[in-house]
Amino acid sequence: MAYQGAILDVDGTVVRGEEQLPGAAEGLAALESRAVPRLFVSNNPTRPPTAYAEKLRRAGVDAAPDEILTAGASTVSYLGRHHPGETVYLVGERGLRDQLASAGFDVVVAGRHGNPERGVDVAVVSIDREFDYDTLTTAVRTIRTEDLPVVGTDPDAVIPAAEGDVPGSGAMIAAVAGAVEREPEAVLGKPHGITRELALNRLDCDPADCLVVGDRLDTDIALGADEMTTVLVRSGVRDSSRVERSAVTPDFVVDSLADLGAILDGEDQR
Repeated sequence: MAYQGAILDVDGTVVRGEEQLPGAAEGLAALESRAVPRLFVSNNPTRPPTAYAEKLRRAGVDAAPDEILTAGASTVSYLGRHHPGETVYLVGERGLRDQLASAGFDVVVAGRHGNPERGVDVAVVSIDREFDYDTLTTAVRTIRTEDLPVVGTDPDAVIPAAEGDVPGSGAMIAAVAGAVEREPEAVLGKPHGITRELALNRLDCDPADCLVVGDRLDTDIALGADEMTTVLVRSGVRDSSRVERSAVTPDFVVDSLADLGAILDGEDQR
């Protein structure tokens, strides 16, 4: 079939750390030669599209900011719909704080001691590489005292890095939600419906005409399950039994993005 758009995961699919993965250049070239519009969709909430475009350029991928959608953008969109004008209590890093502030939200960053000095309405929990026991204690007390709904930026418990996987937002969300003994109101990024909607709108593409490519079953493949054509790249899942046990089944399983050309041309790569 002729695809009208492609959603591409970034970390673990196109790059790992600051290095382009083998086969990525061939896959991106295959999309370009067939005039298939692409959108890089990342569960990283800390970098705005401009910074993410620069990260990709350093890895040898020429990408424009409008070709990038992140969990930070999904979080901003969700809060704009469900918590407009509310003050955000943030467990997270400066990159996300700046994105929220740029979108017009008043942001109070979780400190390590005491309750916030002004009223807060909704807690946003994300990756925080300075997260510690004191941060968790203060966040739990504030969320309980203020009875705040909890919104997570993305579910990634670990994220790929050049030196090996490291804890991601999902780890902090699990710690906070577990300690306050309540489920988050929403966990955004992939595969949340708002990310799916934003991506399809950006591509101006119907789900049936869209390709989703990524290395994670529970986020990338789940994002496109049922309606989109899904391609699992083995750079993230090397154990085939995990695919068999998964609640979502990819349409194609490939070794790298280099195999995209065959899928685009209708050759069976299952």
